[in-house]
Amino acid sequence: MTSSASISEIMQGATPALDDLIDRDALTEVLESFFTLFRIPVRIFDAEGMILAEARSATPRLICQYVDGFPKGRTQCEDTVSRAKSVEPPGDHDVTHPCFTGAAYKIFAVNFDARVIGKVVIGPYLPAEVAEVPKSLLIIHETLDPSRARSALNEMPRVRAETAGSLIRHLRATLDVILFSGHRALLMSQMHVASLRESYRELQEKSDEAQRNYERLKELDRLKSNFLATVSHELRTPLTSIIGYSEMLSEGIGGELSGEQAGFVKTIRDKGEQLLALITTILDMAKLEQGTMPMTAGSVAMGTLASEVAATFVPAARRKTVHLKVDADPRTPDALADRERIRQVLTNLIDNAIKFTPSGGNVTVIVRPTAPLSSDGDDDDLGLAVLAPARQDVEIRVVDTGIGIPESARERVFDAFYQVDSSSTREYGGTGLGLSIVKKIIETHHGTVVCEGNQGHSGTTFVVRLPAVHA
Repeated sequence: MTSSASISEIMQGATPALDDLIDRDALTEVLESFFTLFRIPVRIFDAEGMILAEARSATPRLICQYVDGFPKGRTQCEDTVSRAKSVEPPGDHDVTHPCFTGAAYKIFAVNFDARVIGKVVIGPYLPAEVAEVPKSLLIIHETLDPSRARSALNEMPRVRAETAGSLIRHLRATLDVILFSGHRALLMSQMHVASLRESYRELQEKSDEAQRNYERLKELDRLKSNFLATVSHELRTPLTSIIGYSEMLSEGIGGELSGEQAGFVKTIRDKGEQLLALITTILDMAKLEQGTMPMTAGSVAMGTLASEVAATFVPAARRKTVHLKVDADPRTPDALADRERIRQVLTNLIDNAIKFTPSGGNVTVIVRPTAPLSSDGDDDDLGLAVLAPARQDVEIRVVDTGIGIPESARERVFDAFYQVDSSSTREYGGTGLGLSIVKKIIETHHGTVVCEGNQGHSGTTFVVRLPAVHA
């Protein structure tokens, strides 16, 4: 919406020029209808003396053609027209400007908002009271023929004084309507432009504010990452010492421990290792966000790597009586990846699957070839794919029969610190960083990871796709 200041500026602005208030073509049509009715030429000038519209005969009047044949007559005609154009009518009054031929012009001002913005010149026409050829015409040259001059003058339309006044009132009223309509249209246009400018200004301000907020959030995020990395790094040294000394105590280096003391020391070591794993996870997250985590791409046999990682979870799966298996298609090509980072991805996914699968459930790691990842998803490429050499990339699916993830939360599970169950009484622990790290590692490998439900079953499926090593 236009502000009150903008409207005030429009309403209190300078008086518009005549050219701003009229449509020249429409005004010309009005003048031509006037000329058709009365055969009297009419012209409209702006405040600078520039003609804006006119209606007149294509050929000069006979009297004008005749006197133009005399040098003095041509000069006087030019002088008459020039002086008629320079006349400044006072207020709402019209002025009669005589011509040496006996003809006359009527001139009145075009006023708007108590200011003169132009003028109208009507004529030449022959006043009805002119009965003889005026002396001012006869003296332009001794060879001028009075009879021919009289005949030429009679060709010009005669107008009585009261008729001239009526014509002027008619033109004034017509111009008032045109100016009123033009001013209303101009005002609406200016208000629309002002509204657009105000909307653009507000939009620009909001855009600038959003950009400032974005830059501020980026800086806060950077400071947060730096803080977490610094604090985590500083915590690792004393924590490593705590774990080391607890291990020495457990081994009896500091002396024989009673059964209860050994239990306390084991608890210290277990919680210390849990805390160290958390700190390592935060450090990894900070490095991924800052782009400083080292990556070394190579050829990775994903079926072999999946079996190795799954083997480390067999004891945990047995304790929960969860059946863990790997189904690897031998035709799967090697992935182009950093082996240790992909090991970290599989560790996170399998650990989560076992954690959220109840006793008696199943966790399956499926490794198989799949169609190459498309950068643009253009369906037009499908026709070319038929003619192209067969290519395959790598897909890893970690499927569980656990509690599952609601469809509304499947996108958000990859957000840092997000927990599907964030209540203080939640059954399953964790920081909510594991899947976020998985997503960042996979994206760094130019791959994708998505969360899906299990068709017809409870549980969750995480699907990882990685580019393969191609010859």
